[in-house]
Amino acid sequence: MHAQPVAPLTPGREPYDAIVVGSGAAGGMAAFQLAMSGIKVLLVEAGRMLDPQKEYKTMEWPYKDVRRQRLPVDEFALSAAEYRTLDRPYGLTPEMQKYKKVMSYSGNHFTREWMADEKQNPITGTPYAWVRARVLGGKTNLWGRVSLRFSELDLKAKSHDGFGEDWPIGYADISPYYDKVDTLLGISGTKENIPHLPDGIFQRPLKLNCGEVQVQRAIAKMGRRLIPGRAGVTTDGVLSSKYRSRCMGRGRCGRGCDLNAAFHSPAALIFPARDTGNLTVRPDSVVSEILIDDSTNKATGVRVIDRNTKETMDFKGRLVIVAASCLESTRLLLNSKSASRSNGAANSSGVVGHYFCEHVMGPGASGTLPSRVGTMPTNDDGRPQSTYIVRFRNVTDKHPDFIRGYGFQGASGAAEYPANAAETAGFGASFKKSVRDTYPALVNYGGFGEVLARKENRVFLDPEVKDAWGIPALRFDYTFGDNEKKMAADMADTAEEMLRAAGATDITVRRDILTEGWSIHEMGTARMGNDPKSSVTNSFGQTHDIKNLFVVDGSIFVSASCQNPTWMIMALCWRAMDYVKDEMKRGNL
Repeated sequence: MHAQPVAPLTPGREPYDAIVVGSGAAGGMAAFQLAMSGIKVLLVEAGRMLDPQKEYKTMEWPYKDVRRQRLPVDEFALSAAEYRTLDRPYGLTPEMQKYKKVMSYSGNHFTREWMADEKQNPITGTPYAWVRARVLGGKTNLWGRVSLRFSELDLKAKSHDGFGEDWPIGYADISPYYDKVDTLLGISGTKENIPHLPDGIFQRPLKLNCGEVQVQRAIAKMGRRLIPGRAGVTTDGVLSSKYRSRCMGRGRCGRGCDLNAAFHSPAALIFPARDTGNLTVRPDSVVSEILIDDSTNKATGVRVIDRNTKETMDFKGRLVIVAASCLESTRLLLNSKSASRSNGAANSSGVVGHYFCEHVMGPGASGTLPSRVGTMPTNDDGRPQSTYIVRFRNVTDKHPDFIRGYGFQGASGAAEYPANAAETAGFGASFKKSVRDTYPALVNYGGFGEVLARKENRVFLDPEVKDAWGIPALRFDYTFGDNEKKMAADMADTAEEMLRAAGATDITVRRDILTEGWSIHEMGTARMGNDPKSSVTNSFGQTHDIKNLFVVDGSIFVSASCQNPTWMIMALCWRAMDYVKDEMKRGNL
């Protein structure tokens, strides 16, 4: 399962049939689908190569950190005069979380080498906690593995409540591709027959522990559903992959799974595609712009700046597929200007950068289940996913204060580290006994709510600030609105309500909303649609303005739903690549 060094590029291979920008969930899927079909693909990644066997620190203990006890906590604080920094949800040590400070690489001992250096990659404007990975596979190396389907309710939300726009596709269009992704990559879950959270083709599910069953039964009386988490993990194994194995229940999945049971783009998609001989991977390649021939109105390739040497070079291709992640793809489109495209590529509508949306987080509740105090702890930290409380707002009823909905993610039981220890008073033997007694009894749930796709929420190029490679930085003009704030207040109320119904005590209710960006679920800045005047792409990610230019990541989402987007990104990308292959056969691309 070792990554092999990338083969040197040979000019004779140009032009490529397709150039894919980005190697995460979307870029990996695009490269895999095309290369497996015999199409010659160049995959360019801004970060470096990755060897999962060496770099996924699944079983490493914190005491092996070479900097252990050598860096005082106070030194985590960066001077405000140096550059602005925000809290980040990925890769933070407990001490960094506690003091609400991060280092410039936004990472801990296990993941920090994968994260973008924010001095080299600045942002401006309104506060935004943008997490960026600069390594082959991007954030799929450390993602949360929550794999939920969008439903007809999500895709046709405007028809339900009147706000925004419906997607140009329905669930029937995307369902077959969800099935394909489930089968190819593996997903753990249970059949629940919930219309607004469609079932998939599931492998062995995760088991609920006693505390979770207690909550499940209590909220069922309220008409609410708690189900085992749906995880992008092969609990039974996959049919044919020399790079992957089934889950062994070791936990620590966010460090990267060295068995590759969890879906990671390199092992699941890129390495198998490269084995065909049809995929060339070029790491350390910062794409500055898409090359477009104005006389033919076709994309001809990409301009790349070598991350290390800063040498500029052009690569040619019959079509260009942008999959750099929502915000980076948006920056690339906006920066691809010419005399005839003063506001960027594929942006005759002026929509690129607008309708930015994600998920609002923060509100929730935690407590103790008295019935579990003093019981033996179970091996709960070995599960690759927690439990999920399904959306129950604005499904069949109508809430008076807000539209759309939210779900909860959380768990009960014993994690690897007893989180109650930091808050437990005392010391010595009595302190240890208190921690052990309440260890299996903890319960905690936090909400993920839909942020409305509003035109005024946008990103654009900063007119002055540039990154280390001379590319304009993104400027944010983005805040949560009244609907999100009212939804967040309800999240806190219902979290407390459910824990009380389950018999929890010592309940702590969290009402504060986390910084914009905390969900790491960026969507909507190059939305799909049927009208070229109000959208950027069609339902296959093909840009209205340039027929051989595709966008296939979360930027093409019309709305955010409250479900995590990764599985939807890959299903949409697979559907788009089937369309690309058909169009290439017909000679239209």
